[in-house]
Amino acid sequence: MTAEDIDDKPQPLIEHLVELRARLIKSLAAFFVAFLVCFFFARDLFNLLVIPYKWAVLWAHMDVKKAEFIYTAPQEFFFTQLKVAMFGAMVLAFPIIASQLYRFVAPGLYKNERAAFLPFLIASPVLFLLGAALVYFFFTPMVMWFFLRMEVSGSESQVAVQLMPKVSEYLSLIMTLVFSFGLVFQLPVVTSLLIRADILRTQTLVEKRKYAIVLAFVVAAVLTPPDPMSQIGLALPTILLYEIAIYAGRLIEKGRGKEKAAEEEQATGQEVASSSESENGGA
Repeated sequence: MTAEDIDDKPQPLIEHLVELRARLIKSLAAFFVAFLVCFFFARDLFNLLVIPYKWAVLWAHMDVKKAEFIYTAPQEFFFTQLKVAMFGAMVLAFPIIASQLYRFVAPGLYKNERAAFLPFLIASPVLFLLGAALVYFFFTPMVMWFFLRMEVSGSESQVAVQLMPKVSEYLSLIMTLVFSFGLVFQLPVVTSLLIRADILRTQTLVEKRKYAIVLAFVVAAVLTPPDPMSQIGLALPTILLYEIAIYAGRLIEKGRGKEKAAEEEQATGQEVASSSESENGGA
């Protein structure tokens, strides 16, 4: 269904509520079906999430048999599989949920607003996947390598200290990192929407840059595990995305300026044409 096909006629409140309920039912149904599929493959998905840990083991020059996990409660691995299934279901069902949200909101938007909203609707999941890919292929192996290097070999003078990761704690760690990076990577989308809506200006972002840098490290400290590598690893991409948001905002404002100039030129031309017509008519 295209933007032109969406009915934008006024509707009473009860019809909006009925439509909202229908959209929510479809979104929940998509999530439930995706959850069943992901739960069926939950162990395979968990093994997929363990691959970055295996890379860290290889980077630390350890035996690949070191990549073993434990669980200390009978129900722990079962609930871990449930979390994996929910995590996968959110990823699989997101396009359907986003489309249902757009179809509910679109009737209240003008055509130019729909055209402006659609690119951001596409860019948002793409940026989230880029953040998740950064976590999976680089950040998680690096963090786990850092933790593995803290192991202590036993000897007469010191006690052996070995890492024995639990399935639930490892999943919580990687899910936290994925969601943290995914949300942070939405920064250019959010700022661009605010600038396009004329709520925020690029000059404001430039003036508040130093505060944004401090805030990036504060947010990284809250969202990531309590180790400096995780915090720095999230703060630096946040600062880079902030600069990208400034650049994107300047492009939007530049395009808006060209549109206003074209409208003013068109309006001036119409005034000149109407005045010449009136002069000819008087003659």
